[in-house]
Amino acid sequence: MNASTPPRIAIIGAGPGGLICARILQRHGICATVYDRDASRSARDQGGTLDMHPESGQQALREAGLFGEFTALARPEGQQMRLVGRDGRVLFDMTPPAADGGTGTDSRTDADAGNPEDAGNPEIDRGRLRDLLLDSLHRDTVCWGSKLAHVEPLTVGVHRLHFADGTTTDADLVIGADGAWSTVRRRLSDATPVYTGVTFVETGFDDADVRHPELAALTGDGTMMALDDNRGFIAQRNSHRHVRVYVGMRTGEDWHRDAGLDPSDEIAVREALLKEFTGWSPDLLRFITDTDTGYTNRPLYALPVPHAWTHTPGLTLLGDAAHLMSPFSGMGANLAMLDGADLARGLVDATATTDEAVIAYEELLLPRSAAAAEGAAEGIAGAFAPDSAAQTLAHMTRPH
Repeated sequence: MNASTPPRIAIIGAGPGGLICARILQRHGICATVYDRDASRSARDQGGTLDMHPESGQQALREAGLFGEFTALARPEGQQMRLVGRDGRVLFDMTPPAADGGTGTDSRTDADAGNPEDAGNPEIDRGRLRDLLLDSLHRDTVCWGSKLAHVEPLTVGVHRLHFADGTTTDADLVIGADGAWSTVRRRLSDATPVYTGVTFVETGFDDADVRHPELAALTGDGTMMALDDNRGFIAQRNSHRHVRVYVGMRTGEDWHRDAGLDPSDEIAVREALLKEFTGWSPDLLRFITDTDTGYTNRPLYALPVPHAWTHTPGLTLLGDAAHLMSPFSGMGANLAMLDGADLARGLVDATATTDEAVIAYEELLLPRSAAAAEGAAEGIAGAFAPDSAAQTLAHMTRPH
């Protein structure tokens, strides 16, 4: 980094993208402070499982010097993908070679199979990935309980961060890695996330192989999807024998309020979901009725496509703050980590100023995130459509 004095770098948000950026910077002797609104690293559940792609998430982990540790935690068998009809019949079942001794079916070419670095897209729980990244950082890198209230411009390239507790700090570069409802983004863009038309109701099953063996078997080792007529079930195997389930519907953003439902009333929510899935297999309906965790309403949002902003010295975005999209791209966390790695690499470059590094990063980020977001929009449209079963089967079985 070409600067007479080290820049003060503030990363807002301790998600995968922000943490990867901080880790790579630290590996090259550049200090960065991460601010996160959570009270601690264990303040809330971090969500389900992620498939790490070789060209993005895995590449970022390699640059962070953490690929070996990631490999020890990842679940290659989690790449299994199963499609089930609304009648409970298995329509498609892809088992990755790493999980079946090389006899499974996947989309790799012969050339890919001969590459010793080709690890496919192994799964890792979000919580495990976050812990891996946090443990790699210097002590006190992350300031917990730091909810950003607003960003105040001072001089060109310098901003003052105002936190909810009344404290402030100044930074020469503020990296907005603060997710869907980013506070940093407000300084760069008027864009706000819009409802995709699809809501997930999350539920789950603990010690599934013992307590819910039929549902565990139907889920398999990876992801099971049953999609039809604007509705569906997505069940994902997580670590520690947990199965996380998303009951999806194309419905109004406030469907539960419109129906007069209290989301905390489990019996009422269960009955409403069962009504939505009238005629579906009893085996699939058990993903609704046999829950161990209750129900959490999760409407899905996305930023407009493309989302871009005018470069502003001292500010930039990465991850969901820059390109929030539906999970049907499979790219959200992977892109966030690639964002963080690319930005850190640019800042490490001794020939570039901080602002030149950010400009180069944004020129790389914006077109690729637009392409991924377009794919995500197409994915969710196909997955929650009147003929979604046929569309999904055609997509899974097409030659790659």
